[in-house]
Amino acid sequence: MKKKNIEISRPLTGVEEWKEIKESILSGWLTQGPKVRKFEEMFSQYHRAKYSLATTSCTTALHLALLANNIGKGDEVIVPAFTWVSTANVVLYCGAKLVLADVDKKTFNICISDVLSKITSKTKAVIPVHLFGLCVDIDKLKKGLPKTVKIIEDAACAAGAIYKNKFAGTLGDAAAFSFHPRKSITTGEGGMLTSNNKKFIIKAEKLRNHGAEISEEQRHKGPKPYLLPDFNFLGYNYRMTDIQGSVGIAQIKKLNRIIKERSKWAKFYRRELSKIEWILCPSEPKVGRHSWQAFVMYINPESSPAKRNDIMDFLEKKGISTRPGTHAIHTLNYYAKKFNYKPKNFPNAFDCQNNTIALPLHNFMSKSDYEFVVKCIKEIK
Repeated sequence: MKKKNIEISRPLTGVEEWKEIKESILSGWLTQGPKVRKFEEMFSQYHRAKYSLATTSCTTALHLALLANNIGKGDEVIVPAFTWVSTANVVLYCGAKLVLADVDKKTFNICISDVLSKITSKTKAVIPVHLFGLCVDIDKLKKGLPKTVKIIEDAACAAGAIYKNKFAGTLGDAAAFSFHPRKSITTGEGGMLTSNNKKFIIKAEKLRNHGAEISEEQRHKGPKPYLLPDFNFLGYNYRMTDIQGSVGIAQIKKLNRIIKERSKWAKFYRRELSKIEWILCPSEPKVGRHSWQAFVMYINPESSPAKRNDIMDFLEKKGISTRPGTHAIHTLNYYAKKFNYKPKNFPNAFDCQNNTIALPLHNFMSKSDYEFVVKCIKEIK
């Protein structure tokens, strides 16, 4: 069989993004400004969120969400053990205590019963991660949580995802999205913070801009050129540039198309690969919408004819790029040493780290590419 070159992911960018960027460059306004504001408005409108703030990354959006909720030393924040490291890092940035919860192997999302077993009087927030684009069962989570505990969605993978009849980004008290190139839509690097709470957003907006009481746009375009902002608390420079915002404007217009096409081929993968007894395909909601940032399957180590890494090596030799789903936080050197974690502490997260494979799924793949991936996997016996 002829070798192919199928990338794990590729952003759907083209002339539309170039035209938007060109406008920014010719305008001379390159830092946060009108393009970012327009992107924020479009993102809010799409996700039916009242407020959106563009940031430098999903990590900084999550950091702002914790800070604007006054989370700090002495507070506890619960995070899934199977997620990208930044979900845990932001808790430590604030000086709060990290509490890990295991995940459900069928959904890869946080195990709600484990979360509820770890609630204490010091618990101030839970960060449920909508991993790979599948929303956490928020209603079930809310039902068991004390009203005082904030829900901050890590929606890094979930642009356009829907839980029942509500979009990701509107399910909790705040949410953070990622626009890294491996996500459904991209701005290169970048993130978005959403909320329906005006008071929270006002504080987050100040924190995003060094803690300034007025924005850069207000200052430069206002009637008083001598005006400098006051600073009432320690802030950060987490502002998105207008060049990135320009890309975001073009990208958000494509989101429905991106999800529709990925859903079609995720369905193809599920139909073909579910016939293989040692593969567990990702879940899809009965009500709502998976955004399919990635197609991540679980390899049953007890029945698989080969180890996960050997399967990935085999596919690589065929020209098919793959990746592990993500990592288990408690196995990373920094966290294992700092908190004395052992692999058995979170067995499902550890199992998912070692036995998941993300297959290529993006909008530049052809029908023959998808068929080739499936054909190669079926050769493994």
